[in-house]
Amino acid sequence: MEEGGLVAGKSTAAVRGAWIVFQDEAGQSMMPPRARTWGRVGRTPVVRVRGRGSGRVSMAGMVCYRHGERSRPIYAVREYGGRKDEPKGFGWRDLRDLLVRARIQLGGPIVLVWDNVRLHLAAGMREWAAVNVHWLTIFQLPAYAPDLNPQEGIWSLVKREVGNLAAADLAQITKAVKRRLKQIQYRSDISRRLPRRHWPCHPQVTNPGNGRPATWPYDRGTQPNACTRRIE
Repeated sequence: MEEGGLVAGKSTAAVRGAWIVFQDEAGQSMMPPRARTWGRVGRTPVVRVRGRGSGRVSMAGMVCYRHGERSRPIYAVREYGGRKDEPKGFGWRDLRDLLVRARIQLGGPIVLVWDNVRLHLAAGMREWAAVNVHWLTIFQLPAYAPDLNPQEGIWSLVKREVGNLAAADLAQITKAVKRRLKQIQYRSDISRRLPRRHWPCHPQVTNPGNGRPATWPYDRGTQPNACTRRIE
């Protein structure tokens, strides 16, 4: 989606009074991601984990924006324990149901922005979207452009939660993921305070007190609505 596509998406949402919804999927296995923590100088902390097993926690989420409304994260979590009769992840029908649920919760039309993975381009998904054009408009992101999707910032916050977790089993990872997603869902300000690389249009946030760039989390005493945003 080039610059013209971004403008078209915002114009479509403004005309229809729609929500702009950024959607993405992620997953977490028993092997935790690399993370940061406190430790003694010169001694790198090491968290020992099993890292074995075929289980995986799949996550599908969307962060929703509309002018004059608080941002609303919506998500679904699925645990795969390695059994033959279990689905390994989300299918296009699962994403369809998530979009229907989002429409009910948001109470308005949706302008959906997502990437070009095979799941999003499935024939069943395209046919369903064509039938529901009265409330659903889809824009595709260009390849290899995670910086344009704020939902990637939500995943980075979730990964931090499990980065230093020495989980004994997959259920413990699922519990930690759901807990963090629930915290983000009930604190809509978090989705507006993502790291700069996950902001739409890549704004530079400055501290109005000293004029210096404010890193995430914001400098103490600085709130998102008190910051000036300069487009780079």
